[in-house]
Amino acid sequence: MSDRFVDGDAAVNLLERRWFAADAAAKAMQSECVVLKAVVQQAQADLTLAQSQLATLEALRDGLGEELAALDLNPRGAMSAA
Repeated sequence: MSDRFVDGDAAVNLLERRWFAADAAAKAMQSECVVLKAVVQQAQADLTLAQSQLATLEALRDGLGEELAALDLNPRGAMSAA
């Protein structure tokens, strides 16, 4: 067997090993991206829910603040008709 043929086989073998390693790394990264996408989607859903709850709480706070302000304006402490 000639040195040239052996060198060629070694180069092809190395190239194949590098290709398989790159393919495995790409598949692993693809799986990670799928997981991260699901995490981001869940986080977005959680954020949307939290923002809705925040808006509800802020509206409640503002309404209670208006009632407190009305009580402060009325020296007898009687609540105004809403």
